[in-house]
Amino acid sequence: MSNVYSIFKICVQAIRDGELIEREGHRDKEFHFQNWFAARLNTLGLNFDSPGRNSYPDFRLVRFPEGYELKGLAYPGREANYDCNSQVPCGEHNGRQVYYVFGRYPTDPDGNRYPVLDLVLCHGSFLNADNTYVHRNKSFRGFGTYGDILVRDRKMYVAPTPFALAEETAHRRTLIVPSDTPDDDELVEVGTLTRREVDHMVVAYSFDLRTNEISTTQVPNPNAGREHIFKAYRVQGDPLAPVSLREGEAG
Repeated sequence: MSNVYSIFKICVQAIRDGELIEREGHRDKEFHFQNWFAARLNTLGLNFDSPGRNSYPDFRLVRFPEGYELKGLAYPGREANYDCNSQVPCGEHNGRQVYYVFGRYPTDPDGNRYPVLDLVLCHGSFLNADNTYVHRNKSFRGFGTYGDILVRDRKMYVAPTPFALAEETAHRRTLIVPSDTPDDDELVEVGTLTRREVDHMVVAYSFDLRTNEISTTQVPNPNAGREHIFKAYRVQGDPLAPVSLREGEAG
């Protein structure tokens, strides 16, 4: 049995109860939302590996093959996409099912304690259905007039957030999971979201150091048109406005 339903419900309850994010100071730009989420796991009695700066996902449950990646977003601010650093979003990693927790909080709070404004907890496959890609940074030496400069190919990925992908997620608390996930009687279904794989996929890119131009190589997607269906849920008592994909976001 997945813990995602219990985790979602405890997060919603904490928001309702006014459980605030607490940051150690203005320099705490990363761990304040993680600490808030860790408190929810502790309330449920779930053991987890403590997050580190280079760990993925951030929270890896000990007795269950599940991981939770946290994405705290300041509001108002950037909300259409987010930097994935060195890891493409996915729904499974090292045998764990991966869930993403997006929480928004005030951009300019009047102190070091402030609320979670809204929340989306979604399965990683809602963001990207491919679990096979392995990220690696590569480098080569030989650049420059003396041929002794190293060039590092350090990839950065930028993915859309659920707030950009789906209508009626802003200012709400929403759970999005694959449609074959068993139902929970305490949650109310508020939408069916279907994402469709594209006809062609990028498999390579090249960069011209003389012109600063980048080009990509695409091949036919063997799974072109395949549909990935997800269900959206809310906790009873929350607004039940239906959740749907934004126009043009099916593929």
